[in-house]
Amino acid sequence: MITTILSNNSQLFPHIFFLTGIPGLSAAHIWISLPFCFMFFLAVTGNSVLLFLIWTEQSLHQPMFFFLAMLSFVDLVLSTLLKMLAIFWFGITANSSHSFLFQMFFIHAFSAMESGVLVAMALDRFVAICNPLRYGIILTPIVVAKIGGLVVLRGVGLAISFPSLAHRLPYCDSHMIAYTYCEHMAVVKLACGATTMDNLYAFAVAIFLGVGDVSFIAYSYGQIVRTMIHFLSPEACAKVGSTCTAHICVILFFYGPGFLSVAMQHFGPHTASAAKVILANLYLLFPPALDPIVYGIKTKQIRE
Repeated sequence: MITTILSNNSQLFPHIFFLTGIPGLSAAHIWISLPFCFMFFLAVTGNSVLLFLIWTEQSLHQPMFFFLAMLSFVDLVLSTLLKMLAIFWFGITANSSHSFLFQMFFIHAFSAMESGVLVAMALDRFVAICNPLRYGIILTPIVVAKIGGLVVLRGVGLAISFPSLAHRLPYCDSHMIAYTYCEHMAVVKLACGATTMDNLYAFAVAIFLGVGDVSFIAYSYGQIVRTMIHFLSPEACAKVGSTCTAHICVILFFYGPGFLSVAMQHFGPHTASAAKVILANLYLLFPPALDPIVYGIKTKQIRE
């Protein structure tokens, strides 16, 4: 009996998972890798440059740019966590269980952190435009650091359950995952046990981040528009619009593919499709690649 239990427990979570890339398009992996490689290059280079500029340029030591530095750091980590190029170019598909769970945790944690940073940036714009005289008093360096700490703690707290939930499931059949990174729901679909808790938790986190964070951002910008209409001159409104455009673009880059990816995971076909996997990769690479370009073009201090 004990031997049987130990044998069964040893099969609960495989020692190795295999990420096979984009289903049905393995022959085109090399060609598909080219735009992803370009986005990866943009993400690493652009965010590294932004972090260097904010660190070295004294005039950028302001709350707005501190939050931008947080966003760049999160984007940089997210883009380097992906292993798609190793799969596409070298056929490295095997992942040990420990590395698999670590990647799952960090991808979900930093995705949640990025959403939190976007909320913090909306708060920064709200205070700067709706209460400019107290901007420096409200958003002191200590307050900015505390907000950053809360963003990190929230991201870790929301993501830490994903590996543990996946680890407890039995995996009786294939350990081949038609995906390019360790995504929680892609793993759960391989399980041969009850996955209700995993599905509910993943959906709850998606709703909490999507609806909760987007609602706060929408409220902040609603107050900003109200202030612009009632209290600001046309020239001031044009200046405010210019400073907020970059943040609005970044919000659309992040939440647009994110909502589509979550919807396809939870409401799409049971098996992974090429469109689903490509969209999931764009969700993680598209914002890090374009965010530095948008802020470099739309933010006068950085552009100069």
